[in-house]
Amino acid sequence: MRALIQRVKEAKVTVDDQMIGVIGPGLLLFLGLHKEDDESKIPWLVEKVVNLRVFEDDEGKMNLSLKDKEGKLLIVSQFTLYGNCNAGRRPSFIETMPPDQAEKLYEAFIAKGKELLGEENIATGKFGAEMAVSMVNDGPVTFLISR
Repeated sequence: MRALIQRVKEAKVTVDDQMIGVIGPGLLLFLGLHKEDDESKIPWLVEKVVNLRVFEDDEGKMNLSLKDKEGKLLIVSQFTLYGNCNAGRRPSFIETMPPDQAEKLYEAFIAKGKELLGEENIATGKFGAEMAVSMVNDGPVTFLISR
Protein backbone atom coordinates (compact mmCIF):
# COMPACT_ATOMS: atom_id res chain seq x y z
CA MET A 1 0.00 0.00 0.00
CA ARG A 2 1.41 3.35 -1.03
CA ALA A 3 0.27 6.85 -0.29
CA LEU A 4 1.76 9.77 -2.16
CA ILE A 5 0.79 12.83 -0.13
CA GLN A 6 1.15 16.46 -1.05
CA ARG A 7 0.55 19.38 1.25
CA VAL A 8 -1.83 21.68 -0.60
CA LYS A 9 -3.43 25.06 -0.28
CA GLU A 10 -6.33 23.65 -2.30
CA ALA A 11 -7.08 20.62 -4.48
CA LYS A 12 -9.98 19.33 -6.53
CA VAL A 13 -11.06 16.35 -8.62
CA THR A 14 -13.24 16.66 -11.70
CA VAL A 15 -15.00 13.81 -13.53
CA ASP A 16 -16.90 14.50 -16.76
CA ASP A 17 -16.56 18.26 -16.22
CA GLN A 18 -18.15 18.03 -12.77
CA MET A 19 -16.20 18.77 -9.62
CA ILE A 20 -16.74 15.82 -7.29
CA GLY A 21 -14.17 16.50 -4.57
CA VAL A 22 -12.62 19.73 -3.34
CA ILE A 23 -10.59 20.76 -0.31
CA GLY A 24 -8.96 23.88 1.03
CA PRO A 25 -5.73 23.63 3.03
CA GLY A 26 -4.75 20.05 3.79
CA LEU A 27 -3.36 16.99 2.06
CA LEU A 28 -3.95 15.46 -1.36
CA LEU A 29 -3.42 11.71 -1.09
CA PHE A 30 -2.93 9.39 -4.05
CA LEU A 31 -3.53 5.79 -2.90
CA GLY A 32 -1.89 2.86 -4.68
CA LEU A 33 -2.81 -0.72 -3.82
CA HIS A 34 -0.52 -3.72 -4.30
CA LYS A 35 -1.99 -7.07 -5.31
CA GLU A 36 -1.11 -8.53 -1.88
CA ASP A 37 -2.50 -5.68 0.25
CA ASP A 38 -5.38 -6.26 2.64
CA GLU A 39 -7.44 -4.31 5.18
CA SER A 40 -4.93 -4.95 7.96
CA LYS A 41 -2.64 -2.25 6.50
CA ILE A 42 -5.26 0.48 6.42
CA PRO A 43 -5.30 1.62 10.07
CA TRP A 44 -1.53 2.13 10.20
CA LEU A 45 -1.42 4.08 6.94
CA VAL A 46 -4.41 6.30 7.67
CA GLU A 47 -3.12 7.07 11.16
CA LYS A 48 0.34 7.82 9.76
CA VAL A 49 -1.10 10.29 7.22
CA VAL A 50 -3.45 11.98 9.69
CA ASN A 51 -0.78 12.38 12.37
CA LEU A 52 2.32 13.02 10.24
CA ARG A 53 3.76 16.40 11.21
CA VAL A 54 4.11 18.10 7.83
CA PHE A 55 2.55 21.50 8.59
CA GLU A 56 4.52 24.40 9.99
CA ASP A 57 4.08 25.71 13.50
CA ASP A 58 4.49 29.36 14.55
CA GLU A 59 8.28 28.96 14.37
CA GLY A 60 8.24 27.64 10.79
CA LYS A 61 9.08 24.05 11.74
CA MET A 62 7.14 21.06 10.41
CA ASN A 63 5.62 20.24 13.76
CA LEU A 64 1.85 20.04 13.18
CA SER A 65 -0.26 17.27 11.72
CA LEU A 66 -3.38 17.32 9.57
CA LYS A 67 -5.35 16.55 12.72
CA ASP A 68 -3.68 19.40 14.63
CA LYS A 69 -4.45 21.85 11.82
CA GLU A 70 -8.00 20.52 11.36
CA GLY A 71 -7.10 20.27 7.68
CA LYS A 72 -8.89 18.46 4.89
CA LEU A 73 -7.90 15.25 3.10
CA LEU A 74 -8.62 14.52 -0.57
CA ILE A 75 -8.20 10.80 -1.35
CA VAL A 76 -7.71 9.70 -4.97
CA SER A 77 -7.13 6.13 -6.17
CA GLN A 78 -3.91 5.85 -8.17
CA PHE A 79 -3.04 2.36 -9.45
CA THR A 80 -0.01 3.71 -11.32
CA LEU A 81 1.87 4.07 -8.02
CA TYR A 82 2.69 0.36 -8.48
CA GLY A 83 3.63 0.73 -12.13
CA ASN A 84 7.05 -0.76 -12.83
CA CYS A 85 9.08 1.25 -15.34
CA ASN A 86 12.38 -0.65 -15.01
CA ALA A 87 12.14 -2.80 -18.14
CA GLY A 88 11.10 -1.72 -21.61
CA ARG A 89 9.33 1.50 -22.47
CA ARG A 90 5.84 0.74 -21.25
CA PRO A 91 5.06 0.48 -17.53
CA SER A 92 4.03 -2.92 -16.19
CA PHE A 93 1.11 -3.08 -13.80
CA ILE A 94 1.32 -6.74 -12.74
CA GLU A 95 1.90 -5.72 -9.12
CA THR A 96 -1.30 -3.68 -8.87
CA MET A 97 -4.43 -4.99 -7.20
CA PRO A 98 -7.29 -6.01 -9.53
CA PRO A 99 -9.96 -3.29 -9.69
CA ASP A 100 -12.77 -5.25 -8.01
CA GLN A 101 -10.61 -5.92 -4.94
CA ALA A 102 -8.98 -2.47 -5.01
CA GLU A 103 -12.29 -0.63 -4.91
CA LYS A 104 -13.24 -2.39 -1.66
CA LEU A 105 -9.91 -1.46 -0.03
CA TYR A 106 -10.16 2.10 -1.34
CA GLU A 107 -13.61 2.44 0.25
CA ALA A 108 -12.32 0.94 3.52
CA PHE A 109 -9.45 3.45 3.49
CA ILE A 110 -11.91 6.31 3.04
CA ALA A 111 -14.09 4.99 5.87
CA LYS A 112 -11.09 4.88 8.23
CA GLY A 113 -10.18 8.43 7.23
CA LYS A 114 -13.69 9.61 8.02
CA GLU A 115 -13.53 7.81 11.35
CA LEU A 116 -10.34 9.65 12.34
CA LEU A 117 -10.94 13.08 10.78
CA GLY A 118 -14.71 13.32 10.48
CA GLU A 119 -16.76 12.94 7.33
CA GLU A 120 -16.78 16.68 6.69
CA ASN A 121 -12.96 16.71 6.40
CA ILE A 122 -12.68 14.01 3.70
CA ALA A 123 -13.21 14.44 -0.04
CA THR A 124 -12.61 11.77 -2.67
CA GLY A 125 -12.17 11.05 -6.31
CA LYS A 126 -14.22 8.40 -8.10
CA PHE A 127 -12.70 4.94 -8.24
CA GLY A 128 -11.96 3.77 -11.77
CA ALA A 129 -13.01 7.04 -13.39
CA GLU A 130 -10.95 9.22 -15.69
CA MET A 131 -10.23 12.08 -13.30
CA ALA A 132 -8.71 15.51 -13.67
CA VAL A 133 -6.89 16.38 -10.45
CA SER A 134 -5.66 19.90 -9.84
CA MET A 135 -3.95 21.40 -6.84
CA VAL A 136 -1.96 24.28 -5.51
CA ASN A 137 0.99 22.63 -3.80
CA ASP A 138 2.03 24.19 -0.50
CA GLY A 139 5.79 24.15 -0.21
CA PRO A 140 6.12 22.04 -2.27
CA VAL A 141 5.90 19.31 0.35
CA THR A 142 5.51 15.77 -0.99
CA PHE A 143 6.06 12.38 0.69
CA LEU A 144 5.73 8.76 -0.38
CA ILE A 145 4.63 6.44 2.42
CA SER A 146 4.61 2.66 1.94
CA ARG A 147 3.31 -0.11 4.14
